[in-house]
Amino acid sequence: MDTVAASMRDALRRLAKAVVVITCRYDGKRYAMAATAVSELSLDPPSMLVCVNRHASLFQALASGSDFAINILHSSHAAISAACGGKLKGEERFEVGNWTAGPDGLPFLSDAQASFICINARQIDHGTHAIFIGDVREVRAEGVVDPLIYVDGRYCSAT
Repeated sequence: MDTVAASMRDALRRLAKAVVVITCRYDGKRYAMAATAVSELSLDPPSMLVCVNRHASLFQALASGSDFAINILHSSHAAISAACGGKLKGEERFEVGNWTAGPDGLPFLSDAQASFICINARQIDHGTHAIFIGDVREVRAEGVVDPLIYVDGRYCSAT
């Protein structure tokens, strides 16, 4: 890794971000991936973006046009983040947490801080990743605001 990339990785440890799990359904299978590279994009139209590494299992499903959900984790959801961050693989990731499915089978976390149900609208490729833009078709928000936060290689809470 060149020095700028290594310095960037180290500096990003100082950027606290809410942890989310991106989910989708493709070819009869459910996919889930923990992420922090997620952001709101626009309110007109309501849209979000997610950044996904080309080597992630979720990548091909999104690149094929699958709609997706962005689930903001609660501070009590560290085990879900770990499961979807690589501790578990494939369908096993859905054994941790209260997962449900919408009418189209798209999985989302029923007790997430918030879930954004998105129509996969556009893909922008750049380097090792792609940005997927989703037009938000539904929003679910639950409970007191207390997201799971990731900073400096560890989880914490805002409260």
